Amino acid sequence: MSGFDDRQKAMEDKFAHEQEMRFKVMAKRNHRLGLWAAGLMGMEGEDAEAFAKEVIRSDFEEAGDDDVLRMVESSLSTRGVEMSSEKIRAEMDRLLNEVMEELS
Repeated sequence: MSGFDDRQKAMEDKFAHEQEMRFKVMAKRNHRLGLWAAGLMGMEGEDAEAFAKEVIRSDFEEAGDDDVLRMVESSLSTRGVEMSSEKIRAEMDRLLNEVMEELS
């Protein structure tokens, strides 16, 4: 029974590691997305960094990327920056690929 328990523990550890890595990748992607959007809104320095942190936090509202997309789209619109959700999503995808390339 020990071999089975060892395999089960190894699978659980692998799953936990994969989930942790996914969280880190998405947080990095969202941080960069926040900085990108902040730049479009004319923010710099601490203001841009604070906005990027808000984008990271927005990802905890629901599963998936829709919460992040809505937050960024709404913030841009409020600041008078016209940007389609398709363009924002394309930037999200580009940044995700960038982060994943850096980590591999």
